[in-house]
Amino acid sequence: MTGLQYMSGFGNEHVSEDPRCPGALPEGQNNPQVCPYGLYAEQLSGSAFTCPRPTNKRSWLYRILPSVCHKPFEPLKEGHLTHNWDEVEPDPNQGLHTLCGAGEPRGRNGIAIHIFVCNTSMLNRCLYNSDGDFLIVPQQGKLLITTEFGKMLVEPNEICVIQQGMRFNVEVFGETRGYILEVYGAHFELPDLGPIGANGLANPRDFLVPVAWYENCQVPGGYTVISKYQGKLFAAQQDFSPFNVVAWHGNYTPYKYHLEKFMVINSVAFDHADPSIFTVLTAKSTRLGVALADFVIFPPRWGVANNTFRPPYYHRNCMSEFMGLIKGHYEAKEEGFQPGGASLHSMMTPHGPDAECFEKASKAKLEPERVAEGTMAFMFESSLSLAITKWGLQTSECLDKNYYKCWEPLKSHFNSKRK
Repeated sequence: MTGLQYMSGFGNEHVSEDPRCPGALPEGQNNPQVCPYGLYAEQLSGSAFTCPRPTNKRSWLYRILPSVCHKPFEPLKEGHLTHNWDEVEPDPNQGLHTLCGAGEPRGRNGIAIHIFVCNTSMLNRCLYNSDGDFLIVPQQGKLLITTEFGKMLVEPNEICVIQQGMRFNVEVFGETRGYILEVYGAHFELPDLGPIGANGLANPRDFLVPVAWYENCQVPGGYTVISKYQGKLFAAQQDFSPFNVVAWHGNYTPYKYHLEKFMVINSVAFDHADPSIFTVLTAKSTRLGVALADFVIFPPRWGVANNTFRPPYYHRNCMSEFMGLIKGHYEAKEEGFQPGGASLHSMMTPHGPDAECFEKASKAKLEPERVAEGTMAFMFESSLSLAITKWGLQTSECLDKNYYKCWEPLKSHFNSKRK
């Protein structure tokens, strides 16, 4: 694992070939009559052919056998994977729920949030998502992810994105868990920086893309290819590894990013800036400035604002906010919000720091301080109104039904004679 190599850059035109087969990439064209080494040329499209050049995504893969070589797909038992948001009545209350989402993949507009727990590697199995992109946030344990483009090792405090249609499998090393944001209808992009200028937040060069790696082997007992299609799972059999890509080039790739690379922007005068300054990746909707989904982090940073209540302020949001915690303690709720847990603040449901945080921050001496040291919280924010799944609500032993009580000790400090 320590010998893995990567190429850097977000959305770059990358070129890679396995060093065991030098010259595997065709020169000067994508689809020659005969490819080097007798390989098959196959294009993976991540956008419509006629998309404007800045948003056109595709990669050419040169593989030992094309991916069409498999038996017909058969329905696979789904388990707890669902896109049916009408299983239970809507619930606007604040709470620690696990799975939610909105929209649907057939209309190519929506998101789903999953929590994964696993202790067994995928052996002779791979998955690809026909519905959309996976943004994977490991919280515990390492993931060795093999893709058609090569291998990535993803650890807690890192994220990776497996885009629509890309085949991958996962090797784990003990108990592993984390979060997945699934987006259908858009790809993740770096947010526009506006007045910030050319640099800051997540820098493009810090995103890493795997280098070509292939295996050429017959698989005893067959290889299972699992397709997630219109919210359901299907399985097909083939007798060879799908990771047989000897070389590839293009700008449609899987990638990973280390959250410690994020260049934090913050207030250095007064008041508390909106959390949008912590956006790592965004998946845009059709409305200008409104995200289908944002991936936002709350990393360690300096707090220096004067005459300011420094923790997150109380607010009601026209967006849905799903928060998770990778490690440490979340600054606005240090008790009860555990690593691996999550909270959902639904549209226009008020939320903010608990009573203890408010009293402490209101009386604190305002001097430069490190905020969120040793922690990493994140938020999946969406313009969609999210629904909780039946599975999420049925895991009653994991639900914090007393979450609302963290605000009950808040008391009035109103004094009509005070200015």
